[in-house]
Amino acid sequence: KPREPITVTLPDGSTREGTSWETTPMDIANGISKSLAKRLVIAKVNNVLWDTLRPLEGSATLELLDFENEEAKMVYWHSSAHVLGEACELHFGCHLCNGPPIENGFYYDVAVPEQFGRGIAQVDFAPLEALANKAIKEKQPFQRLVMTKEDLLRMFEYNKYKVHLINTRVPDGTSTTVYRCGPLIDLCRGPHVPHTGSITAFAVLKNSASYFLGDANNDSLQRVYGISFPDKKKLAEYKKFLEEAAKRDHRKIGREQELFFFHELSPGSAFFLPRGARIYNTLIEFIRGKYWERGFEEVVSPNMFNIKLWEQSGHWQNYREDMFGLEVEKEKFALKPMNCPGHCLMFGMRDRSYRELPLRFADFGVLHRNEASGALSGLTRVRRFQQDDAHIFCMHDQVKGEIQGALDFLRDVYSTFGFTFALELSTRPDKFLGEVSVWDQAERQLAEALDEFGVAWKMNPGDGAFYGPKIDITIRDALGRAFQCATIQLDFQLPERFQLQVRAPTTADDGEFQRPVIIHRAILGSVERMIAILTENFAGKWPLWLSPRQVMVVPVTGVVYEYAERVRQQLHAAGFYADVDVGADTLNKKIRNAELAQYNFICVVGVQEKDEGSVNVRCRDDVGTKAKGQTIPAGA
Repeated sequence: KPREPITVTLPDGSTREGTSWETTPMDIANGISKSLAKRLVIAKVNNVLWDTLRPLEGSATLELLDFENEEAKMVYWHSSAHVLGEACELHFGCHLCNGPPIENGFYYDVAVPEQFGRGIAQVDFAPLEALANKAIKEKQPFQRLVMTKEDLLRMFEYNKYKVHLINTRVPDGTSTTVYRCGPLIDLCRGPHVPHTGSITAFAVLKNSASYFLGDANNDSLQRVYGISFPDKKKLAEYKKFLEEAAKRDHRKIGREQELFFFHELSPGSAFFLPRGARIYNTLIEFIRGKYWERGFEEVVSPNMFNIKLWEQSGHWQNYREDMFGLEVEKEKFALKPMNCPGHCLMFGMRDRSYRELPLRFADFGVLHRNEASGALSGLTRVRRFQQDDAHIFCMHDQVKGEIQGALDFLRDVYSTFGFTFALELSTRPDKFLGEVSVWDQAERQLAEALDEFGVAWKMNPGDGAFYGPKIDITIRDALGRAFQCATIQLDFQLPERFQLQVRAPTTADDGEFQRPVIIHRAILGSVERMIAILTENFAGKWPLWLSPRQVMVVPVTGVVYEYAERVRQQLHAAGFYADVDVGADTLNKKIRNAELAQYNFICVVGVQEKDEGSVNVRCRDDVGTKAKGQTIPAGA
């Protein structure tokens, strides 16, 4: 290639001179500072991710990204996945399948040969880490090679999984890239860190079963998960975080506190025990109270519909694999995976006037989604669930006000839980339904609503759904983990599919009837998933209003058992979840048991309290104190 002078423009507007097909992003970084070059993970050339050792082909803009950048982090973990793949090949003699970066680290799916004699187990983690660290110490360069489809098929003919990927993802007569590091050559678009030595701290975390391409009809594989960081301190901090997360695991706390359980006879469907149902119902009643304040109308809709409904809504064409179907009297039906089509039927059951809008339908109906068995995970991924689902039917000029109301609603709810949240506006994608002018107006109203909401937000261009722009809401729990629960989504498609219309004002220019807009809106999202998040956020120490164990009454001696029961009944009549411990344990043991069970308050009653008609109150958070609690009248 001809070598010509080029100009490289940095984000601050400054420029550096270079030579095409010679100067690399790493050269530019070294020219700025050695510390920057050392931290450099990946570059961005003309807004495209670029290997740091790959020569620039012409004048360009250049960003130099370190591990703190989210895109660079994904590249770092992608490169680390290749190191894990190299270790797996050497240790198991396996065939590699797929090894992507994920939200926290990376994994590799591998097909372990029968001659290995067993599946992957924790005993393999240390040997894998040793092989990975050997590769890291060798500073194996990541070499990018462009190969034709024909050459790729010859190279990977021993690996049926790679052959499938090449045949299905690389068009005939074209080329794609592979990357080499040490003995590993893997099908990959890249980019990558300069060499394996860029990976400072590496750990294998866990393993699980998986299916090729995530399809249960394909071969069963073994998945190995890993994590890596640019320094050992961050790895130590992450392992400590995992230890704390394990203590808070909602499945563990759910068992210990007898909140819920799962059974193989109904996989993916939680059995909520009495105390778990208290939390479930309290959350629903909490939202129901907010609905009353905010003008939502609760509806009840069927669980099962003829598939003609799902064909009309478009779900059958795009979503049928995730739906439970059944035959009734030679007609095909399906359990509903969402409420919106049913709400469209409700809206369209009679003529509507613009004066009725906005119309806010809320529905706690049971939903079913046919999640793959391998994807099921406690309460976070289930087949049977309920949502605080609502659909707002409004005119185009009402969108901004309804969005403002939805944002205020989620702030009200999330502040109650102590969650912080971040907002993104996802705008019109390349493939979309409707008129550009309608999209532009809707996006402008959403942006204005976000600006007036007073919380910083980001633009996410082109990531809206094809049927309307949306606001993505990400919450963070006590451990700083991110979750997406709430939904605020505009929909121009369903009103068209269901021919929904309202009688327009007499002054309207566009005819006697107009199409409404639908806003899909949820705050908790799945109640099951929110309970999982809250369980781990509070570490099982429920706030009083949400607690399934609010008060434990502890009698000092058998003489006051009857009085203790009267106190419990008084508390019950006042609306508290109260129990009384009349077991054989000592007083201190009973108090300790109540503390461990996370009762918010412990009411100790003895002869003195009986005579006074009072109780001695201890708070759950007074753990370890020997001091007597506060005595108050029993009827207070």
